[in-house]
Amino acid sequence: MTPTFDADFRARFRDLVLWRRDVRRFRRDPISRPRIDALLEVASHAPSVGLSQPWRFVHVESPERRLAVVKSFTDANEKALAGYAGEKHAIYAGLKLEGLREAPVHLAVFSDDATHSGSGLGQQTMPETLHYSVVAAIQTLWLAARADGIGMGWVSILDPKAVKRVLDVPAGWNLVAYLCLGFPAEEHLDPELERHHWEVRSNLDEVTFVR
Repeated sequence: MTPTFDADFRARFRDLVLWRRDVRRFRRDPISRPRIDALLEVASHAPSVGLSQPWRFVHVESPERRLAVVKSFTDANEKALAGYAGEKHAIYAGLKLEGLREAPVHLAVFSDDATHSGSGLGQQTMPETLHYSVVAAIQTLWLAARADGIGMGWVSILDPKAVKRVLDVPAGWNLVAYLCLGFPAEEHLDPELERHHWEVRSNLDEVTFVR
């Protein structure tokens, strides 16, 4: 039977999307591996080009490897900070941009660009759709985690090649996201970067066009 989604469900789904938020402040309470794997199972049903399913999830549990990722972030963050001046420099310096030290769960998400699944369907003209497919899985994971009371943060201020070396993954895998998961230490409806006056959200009419 085809499921139906009533107005109440649609309203709650909108709430879920708005409350999704990129979390950087975590409690240190552990989260069981089966609970995370249940979220990954949901994420694995995301759409993928040609049913290629290119996502590869790596649980980063080694303290040494986690420290190497923290160093990659620190180096990249210092370089990024040096690229700003004046008020932007001051605001950037005060932002919390990761939860690597506090989050109980670290998850690296790769695209297996050498995958044979899907037989290349849909990739000849737009090969980047492999990575788009991985992003769809990440967004699905994000919503599933939020629905389960778990927060997630996407750390992009790091060197993807260094992380790939640290995690010793196959040559055909390329890093799409490094994620932190855990129970949020704070709850906010507004994005961190908006709350600290780094950026404001665009209105729909600013990003919607007719041709």
